[in-house]
Amino acid sequence: MPTQPSKQLEVFDNPMPPRDYTIRIRIPEFTCLCPKTGQPDFATLHIEYVPDQRCIELRALKLYIWSYRQEGAFHEAVTNRILEDLVQACAPRFMRITAKFNVRGGIQTTVIAEHRAPTWTPAPPVTLP
Repeated sequence: MPTQPSKQLEVFDNPMPPRDYTIRIRIPEFTCLCPKTGQPDFATLHIEYVPDQRCIELRALKLYIWSYRQEGAFHEAVTNRILEDLVQACAPRFMRITAKFNVRGGIQTTVIAEHRAPTWTPAPPVTLP
């Protein structure tokens, strides 16, 4: 196999650092293992962020996400760990991760974790007629 899972996240320079803009990434095939039973847990991850000086490189993100397939993790822990790793890699102005885990045992879990840079203030919302 030409590529392997990796915890190494790569970044590239933001092509428009003066502007606030949002990058949205949807990952419909996230998998980790239940730390209690060892059974697979499946989720769709939604990553939204306002970059500062760096952006996350998508191929590296794919390999990073793939690295969780054989790891046991509670939903809350894995969502927050992914947020911490991504924030450490790219230091965004704002980042939100929404992890929508599939139904298991009649229960569906959604975990939302956010980071906001202390010096960043979002622009007020624009309402169009």
